[in-house]
Amino acid sequence: MKQYWHEVQPVDSLFVTMNGVLHEYDRKVISLLYQPLIGAVSTNLYSTLTFLVEKNNLSSPEWNHYQLMDLMGLNLEEIYGERLKLEGIGLLKTYMKSTDDKRSYIYELQPPLSAEQFFTDGMLNIYLYQKIGHTHFMKLKGVFLKKNVKTDEHKEITRSFPDVFSSMSVAALQTGKGEKASEPEPNTAFTHRKAAEPIQISGNDFDFDLLLSGLTTSMVPRKALTPPVKETIRKLAFLYSINEVEMQKIILSSMTADESIDVDELRKWARDWYQMENDDKLPQLVNRLQPPILRDSEGPGDSKESKLIHYLETTSPRQLLIDLSGGALPAMSDLTAVEDIMLSQQLEPGVMNVLIHYVMLKTDMKLSKNYTEKIASHWARKKIKTVKAAMELAKSEHRQYQSWAKSKKEGNEPRKKPIRTEMLPDWFLDEEAQAGPAHTITESDELEERRKRVEAIQRKYQKHGGEKGGTDQ
Repeated sequence: MKQYWHEVQPVDSLFVTMNGVLHEYDRKVISLLYQPLIGAVSTNLYSTLTFLVEKNNLSSPEWNHYQLMDLMGLNLEEIYGERLKLEGIGLLKTYMKSTDDKRSYIYELQPPLSAEQFFTDGMLNIYLYQKIGHTHFMKLKGVFLKKNVKTDEHKEITRSFPDVFSSMSVAALQTGKGEKASEPEPNTAFTHRKAAEPIQISGNDFDFDLLLSGLTTSMVPRKALTPPVKETIRKLAFLYSINEVEMQKIILSSMTADESIDVDELRKWARDWYQMENDDKLPQLVNRLQPPILRDSEGPGDSKESKLIHYLETTSPRQLLIDLSGGALPAMSDLTAVEDIMLSQQLEPGVMNVLIHYVMLKTDMKLSKNYTEKIASHWARKKIKTVKAAMELAKSEHRQYQSWAKSKKEGNEPRKKPIRTEMLPDWFLDEEAQAGPAHTITESDELEERRKRVEAIQRKYQKHGGEKGGTDQ
């Protein structure tokens, strides 16, 4: 992870405030809709911070991060990582003040979206659907739906205020004391339920100038690109990894007769485009990239290993499988295995890439799910979050992983096999050279050909400096 100790220290103080009153309905939304996306630990951090706020108040006394660590039983790196998830999904805003001898933080808790906002968000609802599946998604949606009660066959007989109450005397109204006493004190404001802010996608990664360069004003009047439409375009571009040129076609397909852009049609065409490009599948974890905060490299660097690290950090697991197969689409069984492991073990995309790279080179270019899952479980227990940390652990535990692979072969393949040397990633070479001479290799032409495909990876990051090879969500 990025050097979190530069961001926060255990002795740093913290104050918790709430941007409006949090209702029981909000807790229900967070538990049922947000928790599947951010995980139980992030949800628990949010709840813990709310409990630090004193009853009948919207701010807490001073705490420090040592105390928060004790409360949650987590180390500071874990708390920092979970805090970033809350910030990214819009449930927390963080403010910092630094003086010569100390830093203090204000954690301002934000209310969640309403269920209606969530299910019509256009991004969060798609991620949730893909994460939990159709059946569970429809069941959750049903929890937040109510049956409309028809009142058109009834006559309304509700009494108005004047029908029930009478006004005060003229003398009582003339003093004005009631109005003055009702005003809030200086530096205070009335507490109320604040409206949740929808997730905002930065426009830095989407070039609207490039988008508009291919759309004349006669094709798409600029007035059609209202702020809500532009925000929807940003979300769809992020969600489905749509570039500016492809988005031009999607926008043209969404134009109405009155020269406006139908947002619902825009979402439909974007979804159809993605499913056509990805075998009728919605966005999956295997298409995701390593989060920027968990990247060790700022660029490809000069060394071979630094280029590989950058490549694995900026490539999705799905694209890595394609590259390892010489450009062929990976088998659905491999994609399913990778996604199942990422979900069950909560591995980051870059860490999964290291695991795929390591396992496939050790198992005749076959992605053995049981063997991969066993190593993944070990990495999850070790809380491995970065590409570099995964490489280092693979090096230090290599002999243990060899024994797991050997026991698996002995159990599943009783027939005698030719002796061969384990093929290992380049980042093992120095260590293996120190370990002694290699064993004799006996391999078929077919296996040799499959292994040569790995060289495409090496050529890719040597020639192009680790250019981005995958698609993000």
